[in-house]
Amino acid sequence: MDQDGIAPMDEENMPPVRIWAPAALEVVLVSASRRWPLTPATGGWWTSGPLPLVPGDRYAISIDGGPPRPDPRALRLPDGVHGSAALVDQAAFLWTDHGWQPPELADAIIYELHVGTYSPDGTFDGAIGHLDHLVDLGISHVELMPVHAFPGHHGWGYDPAGLFAVHEPYGGPDALKRFVDTCHRRGLAVLLDVIYNHMGPEGNYLGEFGPYVTDRFQTPWGGAVNLGDRGADEVRRFIVDNATAWIRDYHVDGLRIDAVHALVDLTATHLMEQLATEVKALDAELGRRSVLIAESDLNDPRFLWDRDRGGYGLDAQWSDDFHHALHVTLTGERDGYYEDFDGFADLVTALERTWVYDGRYSAHRGRRHGRPPVDLQPGRFLGYSQTHDQVGNRAAGDRLSQLVDPAALHVAAALVLCAPFVPMLFQGEEWGASSPFLFFADYTDEALQVAVREGRRREFAAFGWSPETIPDPTSPETLERSRLDWTEVGTEPHRGLLAWYQQLIGLRRLVPGLRDGLTPQVRSDVDAGWLVLDRVGVSIAVNTSREPRVVPLSPGNLVMLAASSDTLELAPGVTVTLPPMSVAILGSG
Repeated sequence: MDQDGIAPMDEENMPPVRIWAPAALEVVLVSASRRWPLTPATGGWWTSGPLPLVPGDRYAISIDGGPPRPDPRALRLPDGVHGSAALVDQAAFLWTDHGWQPPELADAIIYELHVGTYSPDGTFDGAIGHLDHLVDLGISHVELMPVHAFPGHHGWGYDPAGLFAVHEPYGGPDALKRFVDTCHRRGLAVLLDVIYNHMGPEGNYLGEFGPYVTDRFQTPWGGAVNLGDRGADEVRRFIVDNATAWIRDYHVDGLRIDAVHALVDLTATHLMEQLATEVKALDAELGRRSVLIAESDLNDPRFLWDRDRGGYGLDAQWSDDFHHALHVTLTGERDGYYEDFDGFADLVTALERTWVYDGRYSAHRGRRHGRPPVDLQPGRFLGYSQTHDQVGNRAAGDRLSQLVDPAALHVAAALVLCAPFVPMLFQGEEWGASSPFLFFADYTDEALQVAVREGRRREFAAFGWSPETIPDPTSPETLERSRLDWTEVGTEPHRGLLAWYQQLIGLRRLVPGLRDGLTPQVRSDVDAGWLVLDRVGVSIAVNTSREPRVVPLSPGNLVMLAASSDTLELAPGVTVTLPPMSVAILGSG
């Protein structure tokens, strides 16, 4: 066994290389010194049979005499998305997480992080060095932004090129396994962000192998992934096999599935239903439980409804409506999609009904949007005040801590962590990190670099930004500016905000009513800007206005559990006087 916990491999255990290339006349595996023609098999597959190669050996695939390309199912791309694949023995890693079971989603505190900016060296091993912080904070689930192979050294990862390979600059496949194994030893579950709605653009050679994309439908990234045309069965198998591989081979505890609204699937069994069914079967085989979380812009409950109701059977979904309503309440911004939200009134609606747009007319879209999430409790949805999207897709990557004062940050934290949703934090949010989170990419294609740079400038020029003030996403400086500064954690005002997050998370663990996931009773005065969230055994009184408010409480002997201000006044069983932009959490005495 070597120092990384990798056992030497018996060469006979290496599976053959299999390639799906249904239109090919010849498929050849190319190594450094030899070429092996592959043998055609049924269904458009080609297979190598046993090869005199060992883990670490490089190989590529040539279709009909064309240039060598990476294997679409390569497990490692050590030379980047344009280079040869390397053979990997997935069974060689010695796991130590036997008997591990993740916390239930109902008990979860999710923490979204980007491996490349979470630590100074931007690797899985660097992230391991900061797991103590997450454990001390009270996090239960770490959600990794995409880690499959993407172009260049750094990026967000939403431009997938090698879906089965782990991004080499992060440390490659064994480093991801070390990260997951260490997380499990520390009591942390790991969720992985995956992208199945588009591929590429750089390093995407799938079209040379088979009909992975169809021109029948268009998405923001070009032709749609082929989920229903000729050859779609194998494309769907490619996606589902990828999803199950992360769970089986890397022991991740669930997947966050990016932009499911961009999956154009008109077949009788939607891809998400197929995926959910096969993941549940894998869980039964492994004796584990995984969660599938959708990101969707549709406000469509079918993604979460059970199959017997005509749904797809996913476990949870991001809820942007709560974020947007909270953001407008605290910042007053009304640009772009925020024009659909009037702030506090919609915040109350989101707390009462989960979705603000459940069939209501959307001015931003120019049509009605959404459908009521009937029979779905709010505990099936994630709630958050910041995400990689909502921070990183701003021109300057400014966090909420750069937009509002500390009092509003305390209110935002309390609403996220005391709402009936599954709370999710974005890296550095808990201490009000000063570093922005900008959009950055490291494309090697110069024309693509220019297109991304100019497209970013055009996008934000419409919001009044002058081009020279918009950070260049292709500059290494943009990445460096986005790294977390861990020296801030122990200094003010960061330390005080972190203590508030720790107090709220501790309270959520202590009070069952804060994590029951059930629809709460909401009392509010929209004109005055206050609300009371009544949950089982606990009430959360919030003042979002800039004036003190006297807020009536439910009758009973209430005691103060936490407060964002030390100047509030409690008249037991009657009222609480809240200072401007403040929150009080009260429990039954």
